[in-house]
Amino acid sequence: MDYSTYEVYDFDRVSAFNMSTGYKERSYQTHWHSYGEIMLVGPGKTNIYRVGKNTYELVPDDLVLVWPMETHSIVDADRKEALVIQFSSAFINSLFDLRRIMHMYRNLHIICVNAHPKLASELKTITYQMKEIFFSERADREIRCCMLLMEFMLKLLEYRKELDSELSEEDSYGYTDDVMRRMMTVTDYIKNNLTADDLSQGSMAKKAGISRDYFSRMFKNVTGMNYSKWLNMIRLEKASELLAEDGRTLTEIAMLSGFQSIPSFNRVFREEKGMAPGEFRTLFVGNKKK
Repeated sequence: MDYSTYEVYDFDRVSAFNMSTGYKERSYQTHWHSYGEIMLVGPGKTNIYRVGKNTYELVPDDLVLVWPMETHSIVDADRKEALVIQFSSAFINSLFDLRRIMHMYRNLHIICVNAHPKLASELKTITYQMKEIFFSERADREIRCCMLLMEFMLKLLEYRKELDSELSEEDSYGYTDDVMRRMMTVTDYIKNNLTADDLSQGSMAKKAGISRDYFSRMFKNVTGMNYSKWLNMIRLEKASELLAEDGRTLTEIAMLSGFQSIPSFNRVFREEKGMAPGEFRTLFVGNKKK
């Protein structure tokens, strides 16, 4: 495989918010990252986006929602006037209500202007307010854009009943804030203790104070994936960060990310990234030097 065709598409970790526009190319390869993305579709008759396994043919002013760690691509679309908003998962994770909204809508990826004209119009207005502020010279532009991002998320919550029909039954908000807090306590613990001796599902259920079976059901409901799949994704996110730095061997990175062996590290990494960890590091370092 020719990895020279891959691009490193990283988010400025110092910032909680970023916005971009004005790209001449009409496509962008399949990729994923730890930050979220909101795209306001630009003009033109052809606007094709893909999120996960689903492909969407959209019209101007539709919105695309890409949550952290979801694979996505732009197949063929206007990128010159389309707007791309990127927001740090750390910012979202810092507020319980924002995390709750993100989990509630984790399987909602498209807001169609034809199906939801009032909502789409209000979200577009917020997006253009972000644009005006972000591309200004204001010293406080980041905090103001983050305030508007919160308004964007709250607008989704305001239209919960209207959007409910587009969510599967599994996405119904059928758990209490107490359950959500218990799940998030566990996920926060795991993210900060990837090298802990026991991160088994049974151990985490005990930490959450609920039965293993109930924990398993609620964990998938809240995160959108089963426990082992989620744990591997978090380990890969950590490994990717470490691979972008110099000075550590692949064995050290595997251990610090919570993988018990190099073979399992290589296997999971290749399954999700399409390349070996060493190839990813070479690609990243090579792009940084350009």
